[in-house]
Formats: sequence, C-alpha cells, structure tokens
Amino acid sequence: MNAGPSSPEQQRLGQIARARRAVMAENRPAHEVMLEGWSELGWIERSWRRCLANGQRPDQRVAFNLIPAQAARRTEEANHALREAARPVLEKLGRAIAHSRYFAILTNAQGVVVDVDGPIDRADRRARLITRIGVDLSEPAVGTTAIGAVLAELHPVWLHRGEHFFDDTSVYSCAGAPLFGPDGHCVGMLDLTGIEVAERPELKHLVSQSARSIENALALSLPHALQLRLNWPGRAIGGDGDGLVCLDRDGGVVAVNATARQMISQLGTSSLGAVHCSELFAMPWEMLFDAAENPNPIEVPLWSGLTLQVLPLAAGASVPSRVAADGHLPLKDLETALIRKAVDQARGNVVQAARMLGISRATVYRKLGRK
Repeated sequence: MNAGPSSPEQQRLGQIARARRAVMAENRPAHEVMLEGWSELGWIERSWRRCLANGQRPDQRVAFNLIPAQAARRTEEANHALREAARPVLEKLGRAIAHSRYFAILTNAQGVVVDVDGPIDRADRRARLITRIGVDLSEPAVGTTAIGAVLAELHPVWLHRGEHFFDDTSVYSCAGAPLFGPDGHCVGMLDLTGIEVAERPELKHLVSQSARSIENALALSLPHALQLRLNWPGRAIGGDGDGLVCLDRDGGVVAVNATARQMISQLGTSSLGAVHCSELFAMPWEMLFDAAENPNPIEVPLWSGLTLQVLPLAAGASVPSRVAADGHLPLKDLETALIRKAVDQARGNVVQAARMLGISRATVYRKLGRK
C-alpha cells in the first residue's frame, strides 16, 4: 500500500533537512534546494555559515554554560532597568502563551538570559538548561537560534526545529524580536521558545508587539517633563504602536522609541543629547507643553512638509481612556487658543502678548481676527 501524502509539517522539516545538507555538507547555497519562501530567510543561512566559519559542527554537544559569577553580577546590575521595564510585559505574555507550551526568555545584548516567564517545565532538562539566569545563549555559544539571529540581524525572526544549527538545539522552535533602548542602540532581545511543539510562526507578531511595549517602558522610565505620542493623521493614538518622544523642561529630546525614529528622519540620524524638539516640529515648541494642559491629539507639521498627529502628556500622566483617531485639534485652532490665552494673561496688552509668544503684533491681530 502506498503511503499517503506527507503533512505540511513533514514537508517543512524535509525542506529544512535538504537545506542543512546543502549548506553544511555540500557547501551549496540553500536556495538551490529550498522551496518558495526561502529567499526571505537568508539570515538563517548567514548564521549557519558564521557557525561553520567559527569551527562549529552540527553534531557537537552544546554545553549551555553559565557566565562566571562575577560577570553575572555585573550583568544583573547593568540590566536592572531592562528587567524592570520588561517584567509587566513578561507577565502578560505568560498569560497569552499559557496553553501553548511556549515560554518567554529575555536576554541582554550579548545573548545572556536576564529573565524568564511563562509555563516552563522545570522537569524537562532541555527547558531547565536554557531558562537559567546567566546562561549564555549567544550565537558563538549555542549556534543559530532566534536569540543569536535577532542580535545579529536586528529584526524579528521565526526559527523552527532543524533551522537551528546544532543537532542538540533542533528540538526548539522560537520567535524573537530585538529590543532598542531610548538611545536607539540594541539592549537585548525577547524570545518565545517551545520544545518539540507545533510550528507557530504567528508568535513572531506577538513577540514583536511585546518588544515594542518593553521599548516604550524603557523610554518612559527616563526622567522627562513631557511625553509626545505620535501617529499619522487618521490613525488611532494612545497605544503601544505610537511613536514616543520624551522631552525635558527645555524641549530637549531625552528618549525616543524605534517607531518615532521611523516617523521622523532626524531622530534616526542624530544622537539624543544633541536634538531639540524645535528641530523636529515646524512650530513653537512651547506650544506642545501648553497643549498638555488639556490633552487632546493635535496635528503638528514636520519640517519635511509632512504632518503628524501628536498627543502631548505631562510626565506621569496616563493616556486618556478614549482618544479617537479623528479627534485631533487642528493646529490653527490650537494656535488661536494659545494666543488668546497669552493676551488674557497680558491683560489685553497685545504688544506684551506678542513678545511672550515670540511673534509680531500683526500676527496676533491676524490670528484673532482683529483689525
């Protein structure tokens, strides 16, 4: 009797096996034997070849070594802020993956485990070894994994069974995403791992969302006077998908998240210590602080000619429970309101109000519709 057609899972594992043989035994490009989709996974082959160049071989035993005690103490101290920012997110993740047989691992930028959470089966040696605080899961130590690949490639990945380099690690399936600090540098990664489990590539989306939450918490943990939540006009604002820019009392940028760097080009090329918000937004920067007194999204022009929706919030303030995507206050209305406020504070003295705002008397009259 002929065997029936193989399952998609069996076909996938067979495809991975052919790629391993091509690269590791025959020194051929993996795409020659892979099916559709492998062209998007070139990072796996790059990692395999780095391991081979390091003298590693797939059948070598993996030790899963802990870093020395003194280095572990330094690592714990250096990553205290990361662990504090990640802890609430890890707890939520634990609930999301409770019945999936996956668990969460947080590492620093060197691939050393600094925290874990989720349904970890401590009776399973394979789980226990990789969830010890201080174990080195970097690429040089344990070969191709989501952890090593993320830290090398700096983008989210999904890695299944034999896509890991060593035979010892081919029981794992994992999704990972990098974590970027408020200064834009990678500070670690977040990983979701299962042992001999069904493939769950959708976990790459979950781990990427969770990584954004950790990045936002890291940014907000730095001392600041004002937080600006950014999104494009027409988009809902107030969630973890927002761009985030934190300012000091003088308008200096003290922290941003990766999303804000993608939205505002100046943030992607400058070190934070040298950036003032007046270089980002084509409007008087003091207006952002004034707008935080009655927090509503406002439309703010960028120097590029684009327009962002911005929700200014004082330090420590929470996002309003209901913020509609179309609930913005047009910039011209905000300008008028602030000018009226300045005139009132100057007891009707237009010259004094204009001097306070740094604009001409004619502009005050024009904005207020006076003759």
